[in-house]
Amino acid sequence: MSATADHAEERTNPAARLGFEPGQVVQEIGYDDDVEQELREGIEAVIGQELVDEDYDDVADVVLLWFRDDDGDLTDALVDAIGLVDDGGLVWLMTPKTGRDGYVEPSDINEASQTAGLSQTRSINAGKDWTGSRLATPKAKR
Repeated sequence: MSATADHAEERTNPAARLGFEPGQVVQEIGYDDDVEQELREGIEAVIGQELVDEDYDDVADVVLLWFRDDDGDLTDALVDAIGLVDDGGLVWLMTPKTGRDGYVEPSDINEASQTAGLSQTRSINAGKDWTGSRLATPKAKR
């Protein structure tokens, strides 16, 4: 594949911009029929395997957390997600865009991630109805 084709894939496959890598284990939490299917399929194409669900009993490299305003407490959901990833792993928090059902205020995301001990490193357009926030977990102390 040419460099031009790589750049074209990044524009057409939002998952290519998220930094997923082949072989990573990505655990999906909060799946429902409203999630961005194209993004999910793109992630699976990049990692070369299916996403694992909430019943996965090992640590993941990345947690993909779909969260809506009425899903409960965001801080609690983020703390739970941290427990599912390896030290230094990532949580991709997906929330509905402004004006969509379940929209979560950016200030609430910022506050919940800080309280949970996560660092918000960037936000992306994750599809027609969803925004993604990349949240980094603390690295293990040596």
